[in-house]
Amino acid sequence: MDINELNSLQETAFKVREHIIKMSGNGGCFIGASLSCTDILVYLYKRFLNINPYNLDDENRDYLFLSKGHDVPALYGVLAETGIIDKARLKNHLKLNDDIYWHPNKKIPGIEFHSGSLGHLLSVSMGVAYDCMLKRKNNKIVVILGDGELNEGSNWEAILVAAALKLNNLLVIIDRNQFQANIRTEKLIPLEPLERKFEAFDWEVITCNGHDFLSLEESVSNIYMSSQRPSVVIADTIRGKGLPSIENKADRWFCNFSDAEIKGLLNELHTKEKTQLVSETLIVR
Repeated sequence: MDINELNSLQETAFKVREHIIKMSGNGGCFIGASLSCTDILVYLYKRFLNINPYNLDDENRDYLFLSKGHDVPALYGVLAETGIIDKARLKNHLKLNDDIYWHPNKKIPGIEFHSGSLGHLLSVSMGVAYDCMLKRKNNKIVVILGDGELNEGSNWEAILVAAALKLNNLLVIIDRNQFQANIRTEKLIPLEPLERKFEAFDWEVITCNGHDFLSLEESVSNIYMSSQRPSVVIADTIRGKGLPSIENKADRWFCNFSDAEIKGLLNELHTKEKTQLVSETLIVR
């Protein structure tokens, strides 16, 4: 990945975060978790997946399943920035004239399956992966899970079966932001040692920085279809990433901000972006 490609990913992620913030008023959204998985989704759509506005019905396309459906503002933003949906539709969030809602709706182009009730889409994606394998197709099947979502027993049943079927075309990415709703995952039902648990279920496992595009690229490219086993990337992330005032705040799970608060958050995002650019310039020099 060269510097121009990296800059393009960072610019897209910044724009997606702007979209998410704008969707956090007039009814609100799950802003913290949406911001934590933004970089993962941007990387997947811009660098890894064969999904674009022209192949949404092509049986040879790749598949993305957002199992943690409450993060859909991030997915809406990515779909808009990649031309799959019109950016103007994002203004219809929670309005009666559109299906841009709190959870993914298959009526929206680019969304493969409804989600919202957690713990289901790993099984759905596993079925798609198995179908593609039987048909000897080369589709990539990616599902994004929340770390808190792993408390759903249905996930571990699917993890067991996927290994038994040797679904090496299936990639799970876990948004490991350390929160489940308004409590730390390790305070509720501890997940660690998470890597060893997946290894025990006979999966390929790697952990990366979910906000570093180079780390995501290295991890995904090294693990995907590296053996005859399904693979999982545990992406360490920060809830509310990009907005220091809400980062890692347990109460910034679902937020319904006023217009004035949204304006302030956009200013905060822009200020942090400018500070980051100055820091990177000084490092390069």
